[in-house]
Amino acid sequence: MSSQLSERAKQLIPKARIVSFKRWQSSYSDQVLQIFQQADDQGRYLTDEDLAQIKALNPEQSSAVENARLLRDNADSIVNYAREQVLATYPNITELGGGLYPPQRAEACWRDFWHFLRCITYGIAGNSPQFTSLEGLKNMDLLYQELQVPLNAMICGLENLKVYSLQQFTPEQQQELSSYFDHLIAHLQEFHR
Repeated sequence: MSSQLSERAKQLIPKARIVSFKRWQSSYSDQVLQIFQQADDQGRYLTDEDLAQIKALNPEQSSAVENARLLRDNADSIVNYAREQVLATYPNITELGGGLYPPQRAEACWRDFWHFLRCITYGIAGNSPQFTSLEGLKNMDLLYQELQVPLNAMICGLENLKVYSLQQFTPEQQQELSSYFDHLIAHLQEFHR
């Protein structure tokens, strides 16, 4: 698929990093921030070792860290649920003429769901619902425009990431954790259509 990307898309991809830890500097040590930043730089979820370090350095974060771990451990089933809901809502989206055709486009969409959830788990583990980078989101908006990503399908997927993710928690936890998903959903809803 990379050979089909425009030069503009290739330039936007590295700039479309939607997480920022700058606002966290007053709340966390450089050591903790480095754990989050390294995971984001590598495009991966926080490992058990990362989570243990965060808990050791910030014991009051224990429940937030465990919530992030639960989502990470269920990421595949959460993303699969979101994918199924998008395909049920937009049954022709992966067929010729659909917004997620050819198959590489659909795979990129499902990968974005995985990364959206990854970014949300950072916010949860850091106890910071405002975990996004406005600059990164602006570049993601431009990238989605350039690639003609079907925004309604992406929002549908993100909403269903929220639905399935929250089912893993008690009603009280659901209320607390929904703001992390709502934060990202609201930003995607502001993208140019």
